[in-house]
Amino acid sequence: MNAHPAHTADADPRPLLGEPLPLDLLNTRWIDDSGAHDLLERPGGLTIWLSSAGFADDAPDTQETLGALLATRTALSSLVTSEGPGLERAREMLNDTLAHGRIRRLLGTTGPEAVVETDTPGWLAAWRTADLYLRLLQEGADRIRKCANPECPLRFYDTTRNGRRRWCSMTACGNRAKTRRHYERHQGSLRQSRTR
Repeated sequence: MNAHPAHTADADPRPLLGEPLPLDLLNTRWIDDSGAHDLLERPGGLTIWLSSAGFADDAPDTQETLGALLATRTALSSLVTSEGPGLERAREMLNDTLAHGRIRRLLGTTGPEAVVETDTPGWLAAWRTADLYLRLLQEGADRIRKCANPECPLRFYDTTRNGRRRWCSMTACGNRAKTRRHYERHQGSLRQSRTR
């Protein structure tokens, strides 16, 4: 039975898409001009995320899947902030997700294969997300970044050559910061000209 009614025609409303799976799961919570949002709390939100993340045919839209993803998101959220007494608990939670699956190696007709097996299909999306987080840590933990906008909770994996990406999106947070700096400079110039 579905946890939420399926709305497959709904587009993913999040402002940042296309990040690696662990960051994409974290980015199911965001803030915009209309307030705070959580895709996984919306009717049909789980279906939207599963489809957007490439699990439409592999992971069921069930309460078990939702619960596994929420627990994994909570763990990842604590791990990426790397602070507080909850860090050890976050590691335990992520390891609990990882305990629900494994990679089975075998020789197929075309050569070596790796098959992901989870306790139940409801753990597949969460397990793959946790597994990919470990790979991101190995490849470049310092490339996992929070948007430089202090009000924006979005995370991204910096793939720029120089490793200096600051914003979740230049068209959103980056442009807002530029506009704010321009306004502050303009206001400062006006104040100086009035005091002369």
